[in-house]
Amino acid sequence: MLAEEKRLKQGKLFAETVTEPVIIPRGEHNISRKDISKEALKVLYRLKKKGFLSYLVGGSVRDLLLGIKPKDFDVGTDARPEEIRKLFRWSRIIGKRFRLVHVYFPGGKFIEVVTFRGPETAEENGLEVFGTPYQDAFRRDITINALFYNIADFSIIDYVGGMKDLRAGIIRVIGPPDIRFIRDPVRMIRAIRHAARTGFIIEENTWEGILRHREKIMLCPPMRIRDEWLKDVLGFWTSPWADLMLKSGLFQEIFPTYGKYLHRATPQERQFFFKLLAWADKEAQKERLSEAQKLAAFLYPFLVGEGSLPRIPKKTTRPGGLIREQMKKVFYPFDFKRELFENTLQLLTGIWPIKYHLLRSKHMPRRLSRKSYFQEAYCLAKVILRLEREILGLDFSNGKRNRKRR
Repeated sequence: MLAEEKRLKQGKLFAETVTEPVIIPRGEHNISRKDISKEALKVLYRLKKKGFLSYLVGGSVRDLLLGIKPKDFDVGTDARPEEIRKLFRWSRIIGKRFRLVHVYFPGGKFIEVVTFRGPETAEENGLEVFGTPYQDAFRRDITINALFYNIADFSIIDYVGGMKDLRAGIIRVIGPPDIRFIRDPVRMIRAIRHAARTGFIIEENTWEGILRHREKIMLCPPMRIRDEWLKDVLGFWTSPWADLMLKSGLFQEIFPTYGKYLHRATPQERQFFFKLLAWADKEAQKERLSEAQKLAAFLYPFLVGEGSLPRIPKKTTRPGGLIREQMKKVFYPFDFKRELFENTLQLLTGIWPIKYHLLRSKHMPRRLSRKSYFQEAYCLAKVILRLEREILGLDFSNGKRNRKRR
């Protein structure tokens, strides 16, 4: 009876969405077991064999339906963490607020197995509440991320209208946007991420909810916000992500200094920003760029746009101290891996002496070309110079900054 009361309460909260599951049989979707990792299949089949519900959940289902190879596979089940732990010898229970299990495989691989979660309100009160697939689906952020693949009959289970939105190319938050974004403002970033990553359109009520609540994003712990934007800056959809973040105002909330610069930048400078990110996205998708190169491409327009660093270096000095100060200004109050920060700083610092020599001759001094970061910095410097010529109309002949005559 109590479970039914929770279900009715949850249904009232999300009255605008589908409350009964739509079952899409195997013949009406494109997911094949051959596209699921053998590790995930092993977990799914063992849970099923022991009598538990066993679903592939989350982003892996979405990506498989879109014909994209998932990076990770997550499993949802009604088995409790202790029960899951007993089924898999090489596994470990992690998490404090809500426990889940990592099942480990050779080669450093692991599958994350999560017990279906109960109502969000109970967890907000500090309780670990397990629930049903129905309740778990409504806990997720957007509809296309709440689809379940049932290993028992290879069907797709859809409680929230996610399949319809996926086919229509729509990003829609699950439930009333005002409630969902207030409870967890990070959902606004996730909605924008998936729109940028898929090319889908953000549904009107979801978009208006982001505009109303964008200022609340900084109420979240900096570590959570950092984890979200870092995924997007290091991904292969950074250019459309930055465009949506700027239009929504979230960019300005998270990176106020960078946001102010882009707001007052000329159309050509903004075009340069997006073109550089688009080039980096293309290369990252082909796995040709390191994380440091991706982050350096994101930062470079700010470093020169603010006027603190010249586009035309007059000497071979490496402006490391100044770049470090500017990086801290952009990223405050966020902190991330020191190794990534230092590698990005090293790359950016190397761009100026490389540009200096590229503008005067094709010959690179041996002391520079033998640096460990040279090839990555050289690749960035060449693209930057090309885009500055093409978009900003700069004439770099003789190392002087002149506007080309039209």
